[in-house]
Amino acid sequence: MGRITAADIGLVINTADPYSEQVGAYYIDKRRLKENQVLRLALPVRATLTPEEFADLKRQIDDHFGPKVQALALAWTQPYAVQCNAITGALALGFDPELCRQTCGRSRPSPYFNAATSRPYTDKGLRLAMLLAASDVAQAKALVDRGVAADRSLGWRGAPPVTAYYLSTQDAARNVRARLYPPVGLMRRQGVQVQVEQGDALTEKDRLLLAETGLAKVDGLERLHWVDGALADHLTSFGGQLDRQGGQTTALAWIASGATASYGTVTEPCNHLQKFPHPQLLLLHYLQGSSAIEAYWKSVAWPQQGVFVGEPLAAPFAR
Repeated sequence: MGRITAADIGLVINTADPYSEQVGAYYIDKRRLKENQVLRLALPVRATLTPEEFADLKRQIDDHFGPKVQALALAWTQPYAVQCNAITGALALGFDPELCRQTCGRSRPSPYFNAATSRPYTDKGLRLAMLLAASDVAQAKALVDRGVAADRSLGWRGAPPVTAYYLSTQDAARNVRARLYPPVGLMRRQGVQVQVEQGDALTEKDRLLLAETGLAKVDGLERLHWVDGALADHLTSFGGQLDRQGGQTTALAWIASGATASYGTVTEPCNHLQKFPHPQLLLLHYLQGSSAIEAYWKSVAWPQQGVFVGEPLAAPFAR
């Protein structure tokens, strides 16, 4: 099975944002990107773009990148939304103003959901996107380093297993994904131990590959010891509001704790399962050798309100 690699990605840098300039330059060096894979432009450094600002961004991206570019790494933390749409969803599926009338309604389905292809733009007309987002430049550089170090690092015969950890909570509204958790046990061929626990706080874990739960505020992140390339997210309303202070935990908390990619919604989605990563599909595609951006995008049926965060090319099970 193929995957998206550094040759297939385009990097977008916001020249109005010092964070973006520094993180973008670091990413170019670490992933050895060519100059024609990089687009530099100026964007407002705030949480949300207007539809007009987004249309200009989309036009510049489409004009700059040719058909070979299958996915985008956006070297910033803000903007993460276009009105009620996540910026990553809008770039792939187009901005949907109707969703803003009722954000709990059905959103545009993704033709890339559980798709077999590793060429989303070529085969489906979607350019996937992920934010190289972190709380500061140092954390962003560490994130990139984890992504690079992850490549082809897991699944080898004789290596100690890694853990896929699913926490089922008492929060009835946010625990709806528990019915989709994979069966408990050791996946011998891949070297992955699947664990499902009951509780409202994370417990100590070593060699952690994946963590998913449903909570507004996630406690116990300091107890998690990640492998490079780890994925983690929680089902809640505003995990994608990356500038949020207090209240609900955001995707950036997973990144700060050592995860390499995450996901969260930017506006109230209600608890539709289709708007959040499917636990079994996320794990399945990652174990099959997909990169982090592919595994996450293939696991979300309605991604319009969800922002994808992390180092997109991490691929620990690639061969």
